[in-house]
Amino acid sequence: MIADVKNLTFSYGEILALDNVEMELHKGAVGLLGPNGAGKSTLIRILLGFLTPDHGTGHVLGYDIQNQQQLIRKYVGYMPEDDCFIPGMDGVTFTSFLGELSGMPKQEAMKRAHEVLFYVGLEESRYRNVETYSSGMKQRLKLAQAIVHDPQLIFLDEPTSGLDPSGRKEILDLILDISSKRNINVLISSHILPDIESSCSHVMILSEGKMAAQGSLSELKQIDYSLYEIRTYGDDKEFLNKLKKMGCKIDLAEDKVIKVFLPPEKNHLEIFKLAQEEKVQIRHFVKSQTSLDDLFARVVGEE
Repeated sequence: MIADVKNLTFSYGEILALDNVEMELHKGAVGLLGPNGAGKSTLIRILLGFLTPDHGTGHVLGYDIQNQQQLIRKYVGYMPEDDCFIPGMDGVTFTSFLGELSGMPKQEAMKRAHEVLFYVGLEESRYRNVETYSSGMKQRLKLAQAIVHDPQLIFLDEPTSGLDPSGRKEILDLILDISSKRNINVLISSHILPDIESSCSHVMILSEGKMAAQGSLSELKQIDYSLYEIRTYGDDKEFLNKLKKMGCKIDLAEDKVIKVFLPPEKNHLEIFKLAQEEKVQIRHFVKSQTSLDDLFARVVGEE
């Protein structure tokens, strides 16, 4: 096990950010999902030792999150969502400096800085000042500084934020290579569900400060609910309300498609019966395969 927490609680004043969270982080690439304000960044900061929890216990790489924060940061890398560069410093000097802050000797840090910048594709730009970098180059530089000290675990907070499709793919390819070939474990916090689905084998989903789901992505997608995609004609407000009262989860998708998660004990014919009662026409009805988007909508309760 790479990291674990039990009964983890943290508040910002009167705002409860994490509520008795329990988590186990295993080897490989793991996705951390949740709506804005769910507690993702707070959890990462606690695991990094930047914040001390109000209650609960936890370990990262075997080190206590409350008493051994400096040891944790020695063996962990962090790619923050926001830019954190030092103006006037070139890429290789910046990366080397971050290596030194992680405990590396100066000469070794500089050597490693050149290596990781070559690895992320910034070898030709390493002597340029960081403030002149494009958005894609800055994301690569943040990834380089996160791995310069050869950590055992890295936390990536929105690593593809602000990138075009080509840039996103390049960063995701690097993350896959890091997690599969370089023996570095990865926790990716992202709101872009396809990125998580393409790069992670396990996921954790936070909702309102609580752990809503965690485990193997393939197993979690085998949800108990049957998923149907329907389109209706007419005033369907009361029809949808009655579906919810019947225990269905409803997700209003694009193109006026309504995703209906039908509980296992219910028959799909009951959907037609309710539609007939409410004088709603069903003009499209298809049983669908579940995706990470569907899992997220169900456990978080977005409707």
